[in-house]
Amino acid sequence: MSERKPNLLVTGAGGQLGQEFVHMNHYGIEIIGKNRSELDITDYDSCKTICETLKPNFIVHAAAYTAVDQAESDRNSAWAVNVEGTRNMAKAAEAVGAKFCYISTDYVFDGQGKEPYSEYHPTAPQSVYGITKLEGERKSLEFSSKCFIVRTSWVYGKYGQNFVQTMLQLAQSKKELKVVSDQIGSPTYTYDLAKFIIDLVQSENYGIYHASNTGSCSWYEFAKAIFEEAGVGPITVHPCSTDQFPRPAPRPAYSVLGQQALIKAGFTPLRPWKEALRNYLSNLADSYIFPDNP
Repeated sequence: MSERKPNLLVTGAGGQLGQEFVHMNHYGIEIIGKNRSELDITDYDSCKTICETLKPNFIVHAAAYTAVDQAESDRNSAWAVNVEGTRNMAKAAEAVGAKFCYISTDYVFDGQGKEPYSEYHPTAPQSVYGITKLEGERKSLEFSSKCFIVRTSWVYGKYGQNFVQTMLQLAQSKKELKVVSDQIGSPTYTYDLAKFIIDLVQSENYGIYHASNTGSCSWYEFAKAIFEEAGVGPITVHPCSTDQFPRPAPRPAYSVLGQQALIKAGFTPLRPWKEALRNYLSNLADSYIFPDNP
């Protein structure tokens, strides 16, 4: 009888990052994804049952309320998912001895910095979304004794709607675009993020990590790079200010994440964002497979 592979349960398997995990073939680990219809994280009994049934070695809690603007007027729903749902999953993970990895965000900071935020920089979220994600971090650390927090930013990938896909879609019908140039961050490719997380959860280096592709840019610079790398054109991109595109939830002006904890723990920083973008655009149709011996 063959020995059972370690298994990793991914919540929020219908989302961008969740789908990335589900579509990965990692020969050393069985990856099981559960989407919203299969697992109601706001119901503790549902979380407990799934963990008792699957007995996962690792849980990546990617399920989240991510409608940043909607959260401003629907605080109760954001709180139920991002705070209570996280508490439920962390408690259920602890009950079966699973390691627990909570996916967090650059929105836990005030966005007024001028240099990359360290993992231990004081948090000061400015939006309901950021407040609930930070409270989710606290619940994770409170209820899980084997806890990883992974903050990331500006996520895009093959699955689900994102900035890269939006830009490419707009380019089909427009010759000119205005894109915000006074918000600075680090685009993050879901494939690189998922790969790092799989390495991380197999370690015992518990704690808070920042994981984004290295380097930084504005949304305007990101848009220009997308069109350049995709060979799309002719299209003219004009810079504009955040004030010209008012939104219900405030956006961080600067949210570049420093990666000192990742490096200190012996992990390799994620590759530069332009390199990751180039790879994403050239491999849109490819499936992801890890080698047997990475």
